[in-house]
This record gives sequence, C-alpha cells and structure tokens, in this order.
Amino acid sequence: MRDVMRYSGIVTKVAAMRAKLLKPQDYEQLASMNTVTDIIEYLKQTKSYGKFITQMDESLYHRGNIEKVLIQSLYDDYTRLYRFADMQQKDFLKIFMKRYEVDLVRYCLRIVFNHSNVPFDLNYKKPFFDKYSKIRIDQLVTAKNIDHLVDYLKNTEYYAPLSRIRQSGASTLADYELALDLYYFSMMWKKRKGNWDKKDKEMLTKELGAKIDLLNLQWIYRAKKYYHMLAPDIYTLLIPIQHKLSNQEFKDLVEAPSVEEFKRRLNETYYGKKYEFGEQVEIESIVNECVEHILTIAYRNHPYSLASIQQYLFLKEEEIYKITTALECIRYGLSQRETLQYLVQKQRRQGGNAS
Repeated sequence: MRDVMRYSGIVTKVAAMRAKLLKPQDYEQLASMNTVTDIIEYLKQTKSYGKFITQMDESLYHRGNIEKVLIQSLYDDYTRLYRFADMQQKDFLKIFMKRYEVDLVRYCLRIVFNHSNVPFDLNYKKPFFDKYSKIRIDQLVTAKNIDHLVDYLKNTEYYAPLSRIRQSGASTLADYELALDLYYFSMMWKKRKGNWDKKDKEMLTKELGAKIDLLNLQWIYRAKKYYHMLAPDIYTLLIPIQHKLSNQEFKDLVEAPSVEEFKRRLNETYYGKKYEFGEQVEIESIVNECVEHILTIAYRNHPYSLASIQQYLFLKEEEIYKITTALECIRYGLSQRETLQYLVQKQRRQGGNAS
C-alpha cells in the first residue's frame, strides 16, 4: 500500500505517456514510406512528436533535423517525469541523466578527435542540460582540441577520469572513450547500492549487471577476432565487474587461446545457455533484448516501483532508435519488407522470470 501511495501519481503519468508510444501498425506505416518527408508528415500527426515538428519550417525537413526532434521529445518526457517525481524518484532520474551526459561527452570527444568539419550542433540540447546537468554546452561547443574539452568539464564528475588519461600521455579517441565508460559503469554499479527499496536494488543490479557482462563479452570477442590482442592487453579494456559470470569464467574467456575456444567457453556460461550463440557471436544484438526482458519482468511484478520509470524511458529510446532506423532504410533504398524486419519487434526468445 505504501508503494501504491508513493507511486500513484507518477505511474498514472507514465501510463498516459505510454499510450502515446507508437504501435505496431505505426511501424508498418513507417516501413511503407518512400521519403523522409513522408515520415516527418506522419510523425507530425502524433502526440509525442507533432508539437515539435509543427515548429519546424518545411525547408528544414531532413534527417538531421528530425533526429533532433526525436531527442527533444525524449527530453520532454524526462522533464514531465521529473515534475511528477517525489524526492527519491528525482534522485533516480538524476542518476539516469548521467547516461545522457556520457553520450554528450562521447559525441564531443569524437568531433574533437576526428577534426570533423561537422559543427558542434548542440543548441537544441542546451535548455535541457542547463536545467538538469552541470555540463555547460555553450563551453563545449567552443572546444578546438582535447585539452579545451577536458578543461571545460572541470566542474563536472567527468573531469577527473578524463584528466587522468590526459596526464598519462594517452592520445587516442579509444583511450578517452574507454576511460569514460570505465568511470560511468563503475560509478553506476556503486550507485545501485543507494537508498533504494529492495525490489528497486534488484532491478538496478540485474539491468546494469547484464549490460556490463555483455559489454565485456563483446569487447573480449572483438579484441580477439579483429585485433588479435593478448590477454594482458584485453584485461585493460574491460570493466572490472562481473554479474552472472564467475571470476573463473571471466578469466577463461579472456585467456581463451583462440576465437573458436572463446565461443566454446562462452556457450558454457549463463549467457551462452540463455542465448545459444551460433557461429556469428552477435552479442551487441542481444544487449537491448536482455535489458528489455529484465525491465519488463520488473515492471510486471512491481508496477509501483522505479521499474515503471526506467522501463518507459527504455521503450521511448527504443522507439527513437526504430524511427531513426526507418530513416536510414529510406536512405539506402530498402524495400518495405526489409525495413519492417528492422522495425518490428522480434519475438522474445526468453520468457519466465528474469534471473
């Protein structure tokens, strides 16, 4: 009863927002469209995106601008949830916000390192970050090199890990992205132990733990298959956290003498038995499937919990990814059938309890 009282307001809000998510028939419509303008006009009729698209001049109807609209809609949803949240729910949303911050920093790192002619086109994010983050976008967009970028993060938590990399003499984009990822996941792993209810801690541990395990497996596989790296070098790439992998399993995977042996050992782990990896180890493709399953079960079992918030934001991000995919399919001239294969949610390979 206490949870119902605490969460009734925000759960009602989430239910109303969930009703605005695109339905399977919407994706069928998107898949049938031939131009970016067709998709924009379709989204203009929706409650989630229409109010942003109507503010656009039709001369701006192209892929880059519509992707900004999608992100603005996500930020708008976050803002609505934050307004309805109590103090503990706000604390969770502040932690969730860090994933948006990391994405922003990673984008800026890539622009700086690639000496891209593409400008820091981030003004559409500025109002949101000004309100919910210490990161100052108006400073980041002026960065001409990595020293400028790191210095502009000085008043944020990301300065320390990136500054240490700079002082170490490391000079590649991969070095900085790795430092960012290691900091983020290690920090989040500690945050999951916060003053949350037991069921919320369980959900956060499962979701984050699965993501860390699968990212580590993905990095091990790529290091062996594409870069032929030795075990000591592979260890330096990995997040030093295991969830469903034992220490011995983790060691055996890193030190597998070949890609074939890695695959054999992988299929003996929890994830190998759950997903039955074949000849092509497509770990990346199952990360979201695994996370979605965990969040869906958590929400189904405990609708009056943080799962209601986290699952909704996950579904919103997945929707944006699918719309972006539809735009990409038009760019490459894919047929309706091919596009729909990318957009329609694949049937879950797993049921029952997430454990």
